[in-house]
Amino acid sequence: MADFVSDTDTLIRYREDEPVDHAAVTVDSFLDQSNASAVRVEPGDDARELIPHLERLALVEVNFPAFGDGRGYSSARLLREAGYEGELRAVGDVLVDQVAYMRRCGFDAFEPDAALNEDDLETALSRWPEVYQPAADSRTPIWAKRHA
Repeated sequence: MADFVSDTDTLIRYREDEPVDHAAVTVDSFLDQSNASAVRVEPGDDARELIPHLERLALVEVNFPAFGDGRGYSSARLLREAGYEGELRAVGDVLVDQVAYMRRCGFDAFEPDAALNEDDLETALSRWPEVYQPAADSRTPIWAKRHA
């Protein structure tokens, strides 16, 4: 995992490449054009529509309009399991206690509406050293370690 890098007051990245510097378009707009490389997935969008186009995507933003709306977690995992390796950014109402779960689903960048405290973020990410199920990240579940 790359170190915490804050590019602005609210953009947090766990990637070593440069952030995408152009605006993301909607899924419908992305599918209607051939030059876009950044897309924004809203809660009602079907992220599977992007799978045939993963090679041209540099950034996928997944919007969380409210902290209780978990559809973005599924979008992230679907894209990572389909092979997407570009930046996957959670935007919107992202809270510090959600970041560890978002990382497990494949998010590697965050742009919350309100800035997150760096110490609180590090605490949240290091709270659970072991995991119990496989996910989109590379962590090995504890049951697999026991049987290795």
